[in-house]
Amino acid sequence: MTDRPANLDHLVPETMPAPFAAYSHGVVVRAGSDMVFCSGQLGVGPDAQVPEDAAAQAELCFENALSILAACGMDFSNVVRINAFVTDRAHMRPYMAVRDRLFPQPAPASTLMIVSGFTREEFKVEVEVIAAGR
Repeated sequence: MTDRPANLDHLVPETMPAPFAAYSHGVVVRAGSDMVFCSGQLGVGPDAQVPEDAAAQAELCFENALSILAACGMDFSNVVRINAFVTDRAHMRPYMAVRDRLFPQPAPASTLMIVSGFTREEFKVEVEVIAAGR
């Protein structure tokens, strides 16, 4: 993991409650930055296999997002926002353990939602990322 890019400032104002988990309340992207908006990535590997475990699916979601970022010279240090979706409250902790390991502080802005399902039943986790770099 590289240092956070200089074009990003992570916001955790002292005038509001601390985040509930490892995320920033906001991230400022400075002018002149390239922006990458990744579509939702599901927990499917290059072999088209979908693991049963929510944490393994989360790993694959982030690996897929990293492939997209790498295509334009970025990595996880450039991520400013994560939107994640899980299909059950039981999948929150495994997902968060993966996210927290991959995104040290200051962490990006992040939202995690519980949804009723995805296009295929075997999927438990989906992750979208937005990144900024120069």
